[in-house]
Amino acid sequence: MSLQCGIVGLPNVGKSTLFNCLSTAKATAANFPFCTIEPNVGVITVPDLRLFALEEIVKPERVLPTTIEIVDIAGLVKGASKGEGLGNQFLGNIRNTDAILHVLRCFDDGNVIHVDGSVNPIRDKEIIDTELQIKDLESIDARLSKLSRASDTASKKLVEILKTYKNHLESGQNARTAPVEDADKEAVKELQLLTAKPVMYVCNVDESSVIKGNEYTKKVEEAVKDENAEILIICAKIESEIAELEREDQIMFLEELGLKESGVGRLITSAYKLLNYATYFTAGKKEVRAWTITKGMKAPQAAGVIHTDFEKGFIRAEVIHYDDFIHFRSEAACRDNGKLNVEGKEYVVQDGDVMHFRFNV
Repeated sequence: MSLQCGIVGLPNVGKSTLFNCLSTAKATAANFPFCTIEPNVGVITVPDLRLFALEEIVKPERVLPTTIEIVDIAGLVKGASKGEGLGNQFLGNIRNTDAILHVLRCFDDGNVIHVDGSVNPIRDKEIIDTELQIKDLESIDARLSKLSRASDTASKKLVEILKTYKNHLESGQNARTAPVEDADKEAVKELQLLTAKPVMYVCNVDESSVIKGNEYTKKVEEAVKDENAEILIICAKIESEIAELEREDQIMFLEELGLKESGVGRLITSAYKLLNYATYFTAGKKEVRAWTITKGMKAPQAAGVIHTDFEKGFIRAEVIHYDDFIHFRSEAACRDNGKLNVEGKEYVVQDGDVMHFRFNV
């Protein structure tokens, strides 16, 4: 299961600097709008200490962590929905992502020009929201037009749902907060509404505000409290410095700043929470590997993440809970101590499970 997040925000809010910290790709970071013309795609290795603990015990030939793809989408501006600033192209790139990382500038710096002349994260948020809402309204109106002559029950129901979204968007609110049932959300899923995507607001602050935030971040927290969104306070400048250090030096640097974890680590953890994701492991001599699944996924579907044949021919899963594997130090010891469970098709995979699948196609 590949996770792709798109970084959006106005020009000069720190998007490309953050992208450079996050990924193995390098975007241009410059003090002018539109320095990112094509969407850069980078890959983040998900830091999971459990994977390294399993490696120490199993001593495999290789270790494969899960990854997240990050798409740095060039700075949107007011009028992007009408094509301003190459907006249509960039809005199309957002449509393909699983979640949105909306970077908001929450720092003062006279040396970094703001496209609108002053720092105001709420205004910036509303500009981006409006552009995305306009595109969603276009999608909804197009679908309503196609359904205008339909008379069957299912189409009439869909029209009602779409009108609920339309009224909500026209009131200046995002689709993710529309008053619709989960089943109704599924009915419009194919439209890929931009403002229905899960969102994390990334408040880019100065070094002095990275722990407790500042007046700007407080305003953001108040503005998004009803959106069911994640908020992350991060200093892209600090993260860019951390990214250049070796692991041991990173730990020392974070301790000096009073931080327990880098912003990158916190962002990934928050992204998993935002998308309701979990991780299970396979552990053998050839490889120890982490696999990403949706929470609540049953064993056959989790097996299908490895290969579709595993799901089609699923027989059973042999499951060891992570803490038991670490305690007993091997699969054989877990089996001898009754900690290896044989589970069927209805087993709901737990975060951290160490699994082996039996299947026959």
